[in-house]
Amino acid sequence: MNAISPIQGAFPQPAPTPLIPESAPFSPEQRAWLNGFLAGLYGGAAAGGATAAPAAEPEEDFPWHDPALGLDERLKLADGKPPARRYMAAMAQLDCGQCGYVCKTYAEAIASGAEGSLALCVPGGKATQKALKALVSEAPAPAPAPALRPTGPSMVPIRVLAAHSLSGEGSAKDVRNLVLDLEGSGLRYEPGDSLGLLAPNDPALVERCLQVLGASGEEMVTCPDGVSRPVREAFLSHLAIARPLDRTMDLLAGAARDPKEAAMLRKLVDGDDDAEPQDADLLDLLEAFSSARPSLTDLAASLPGLKPRLYSIASSPLAVPGRVELCVSVVKAERRGRVRQGVASSHLGFRALPQSGALILAEDGGHALPGDRERALPVSALLPAYMQESHFRLPEDPRTPVVMCGPGTGVAPFRAFLQHRAAQGIKGRTWLFFGDQKSATDYLFRTEIEGWLADGTLERLSLAWSRDPGAKKVYVQDRMKEQAADLWRWFQDGARFYICGDASRMAKDVDTALRGIAMSEGRMDADAARDWIVALAKQNRYQRDVY
Repeated sequence: MNAISPIQGAFPQPAPTPLIPESAPFSPEQRAWLNGFLAGLYGGAAAGGATAAPAAEPEEDFPWHDPALGLDERLKLADGKPPARRYMAAMAQLDCGQCGYVCKTYAEAIASGAEGSLALCVPGGKATQKALKALVSEAPAPAPAPALRPTGPSMVPIRVLAAHSLSGEGSAKDVRNLVLDLEGSGLRYEPGDSLGLLAPNDPALVERCLQVLGASGEEMVTCPDGVSRPVREAFLSHLAIARPLDRTMDLLAGAARDPKEAAMLRKLVDGDDDAEPQDADLLDLLEAFSSARPSLTDLAASLPGLKPRLYSIASSPLAVPGRVELCVSVVKAERRGRVRQGVASSHLGFRALPQSGALILAEDGGHALPGDRERALPVSALLPAYMQESHFRLPEDPRTPVVMCGPGTGVAPFRAFLQHRAAQGIKGRTWLFFGDQKSATDYLFRTEIEGWLADGTLERLSLAWSRDPGAKKVYVQDRMKEQAADLWRWFQDGARFYICGDASRMAKDVDTALRGIAMSEGRMDADAARDWIVALAKQNRYQRDVY
């Protein structure tokens, strides 16, 4: 997933999950919530990154758990259900993991009282936040729940070797092919898995926050893991200062000496569209509300913990043994007169590289480091990492047709799929839908893709460019509609359909296109088309890796 966490398959089967025994000193409600939390954690709900949704309980149906449905439709389907299920219906239904849960366990955490923030659903945004506030106000106050401090995945340090540019000159994007060394790490992966990386915050942002706070950086605060550290270290490596929660704004509102600033902060907490600054990081808030200065101890306690980002792996271990590759779009935008950078993507694209220079491509296509290959790399080149196993997998039978839809950096797992099949000498029955803004500058992995098309590893290729000069905007879902008859025949031949990329729009548009194809080519009505999609997912023939 790229950049922040995907669903690894629409209906994956989770690994065995530890359960809280009935003899434990918890109420039934607390035990149920804890078991839900563990299901999310062990089922792949790594905070901030790609997640595998735990399988729904067989005795309960979640008809609202469908990202193609509108918020009003989802809430209507959950009408009359217990609060936790109504809260779940308000989520974006993507199980993207950016909230630190999946939709079901986040809703249950709110209902139990273990989670107080209603603004964690990133793809749901303000609409979800407002719906949750309304629903919570209608529900009885939950009983106190035990405080939990999840330990997260076990991580090992690996080093970044290179960040080769994939974007052509003049592109509006900066997409990098990251190469990381797995030698000695013990990490193993298969195509379709994701790599979790814990990147630090931008040191310049940390220093500016400390300056505005009037802090030396040596003041001690408690981090989410319960360990006391200097606030500079906490801000750099343990706290998410790039995206404060509503509880941080609530704390600032309570500390503000200026009534107008306190009122504006309250409006931000309430998700008011007219409140400023919108999409603020900690520095934005501190600069905008100079009278709001809580203690460093309270401020640190209000901030969420810095979480790993998960990226869909863009390589096959058969093609690059001992290494793993990613396809990362470096996030950078100017806002309120200041350049805002993605926490992980900017670190990977720039700060994580060895100070003496990145690896360069050797003539034989391998990687060579300038100077002594065995010399020690600086600490900045090491990142804590873990592998997130998924069910986003190639079919075991290579004769099964494979349809892959991955615009932009969503092509990452499909590069891994095709690399893997090429290494195994498997030809044909693969169809890739790929697109981006401009063919001249944004055709990622062009040489490899066209090589696989030429040698038969890739049977069909459908390209879509939305910003080519003089051409109308074309997206991957448009190409799907144009080739609906052929695509339907592939489905009738047992094809598996894979989608990777942006969850908020592209994935929904592709899902809508598939339903339209079922209606036009399969002569289904809207309800039957929806049931067909659900059946595909249950048969593991429709898998999504969205973020």
